[in-house]
Amino acid sequence: MSGVRYPDGWRVELLRKSHDRRGFSSGQEQVDRWLKKSAFQSQKKHLSSTKLLLDGENHLVGYYSLATSQVDFSDLPTDVAKSLPQRQLPVAVLAWLGIASSFQGRGIGKRLLATALKDCFDASETFAFIAVILDCVDEPSKAFYQHFDFAELPGYPMRLSLPFKLLERMVNE
Repeated sequence: MSGVRYPDGWRVELLRKSHDRRGFSSGQEQVDRWLKKSAFQSQKKHLSSTKLLLDGENHLVGYYSLATSQVDFSDLPTDVAKSLPQRQLPVAVLAWLGIASSFQGRGIGKRLLATALKDCFDASETFAFIAVILDCVDEPSKAFYQHFDFAELPGYPMRLSLPFKLLERMVNE
């Protein structure tokens, strides 16, 4: 995962006000609406950070948004929670990830997810957390993340987690 490759000329950069997001369409209304209406404001308020994947012609290919939060130890799988303090615990949050419809089916989502997880891992050197969590917008999204070893949190069928130890292993492969 450490060396995610994109086609020549493609780049990942932090969302700026000047980026044109109006035409972005992933086929998922919630994902599109977040990017167009909320992502920049949330970033300005330091609630999340959004990065865009742009192709060589500056077309918006995809994006992801990251944040931090806490989960109660009792919401974690027993095997993860058993060695942790019984309190609120820090987590990284993959808040949103979307790929433009015209670029779907090419493995770009997998690469963008790897980039987002690498960003989470890099942040862990400064801000510790026990897992990356995310909320799925639908069943196909859930299946996508489960393919990459995200697992359901008990009692929350659409909330998935990736323990830090597994993230660390993935990044170091």
